[in-house]
Amino acid sequence: MNSEDSEENLETLQEYIDWCFDVIVMKKNQNACSPVKSETPSSKRSRPADSPETTLPTGKSFTDILDSIDKRLSSFDARLSLVEILHREFKSLRESLEFSQQQVETLAAENASLRDSVKSLTENVTHLNEENKKIKETVIDLQARSMRDNLVFSGIPESAEEDAEATVKSFVKTYLKLPEDTVENICFERVHRLGAKKPGTPRPRPIVAKFGYFKQKEQVKSRGRELKGTDFSVNDQFPKEILERRKVLFPIRRSLIQKGSRAVIAVDRLYVDGRLYRDLSTTPWLY
Repeated sequence: MNSEDSEENLETLQEYIDWCFDVIVMKKNQNACSPVKSETPSSKRSRPADSPETTLPTGKSFTDILDSIDKRLSSFDARLSLVEILHREFKSLRESLEFSQQQVETLAAENASLRDSVKSLTENVTHLNEENKKIKETVIDLQARSMRDNLVFSGIPESAEEDAEATVKSFVKTYLKLPEDTVENICFERVHRLGAKKPGTPRPRPIVAKFGYFKQKEQVKSRGRELKGTDFSVNDQFPKEILERRKVLFPIRRSLIQKGSRAVIAVDRLYVDGRLYRDLSTTPWLY
């Protein structure tokens, strides 16, 4: 229903109400001024004021106007009912939205708390990783220090029921060419083959010799140049981690020497022209 129809209905209703008011007033005046007359049924039927079909100034009968008003009111009632339904739906949606908003705020607060917790845990893990790295490096360093007086002899033939210490002394005297009296004075704390013997393996197990005196160990090691061109070798003993690091450093050292630099490997560190070589991609243990 548009605004023009509403105004037309209101005007019609107003005209009807005004007309009814005028009729009632005229009747009262007539009754007050005129004698009472008996009325016959025919005279009653002939009175235009009592006829429901009396035509209004607008050209419409009372019945038509009433029917029209009833239809309009019914339409208004339907629309009001729809408005009430929509109002209830809107109220429900608003309550649902408010509840959802509360949930969002709760989740946001929980998320912020979790984010702080994750940040704290990350910092703790980072700190623990740093501490663990320090502890690991300390253990490796202690292992390396405990092996400081050790030499590993590789390539020496292995025989059943051998005396490892006698085998090493014979090797030192024969291949490293140390005087016999010097060899006899070497003091070992322990000499043994490294690892378990594997049947069917032709390569002999290395021999680890722990010297009683560091100077004697260095004296034997210095004669390692006598083994050049042979299948034998004499090297310091290091923990597994340091051996892996040295494998990385040897090619770098060789390349630097070819370029004319003075490169020296000390345990798991490479020094180039007196300066420590540091490269995150190749020497991450230094960081």
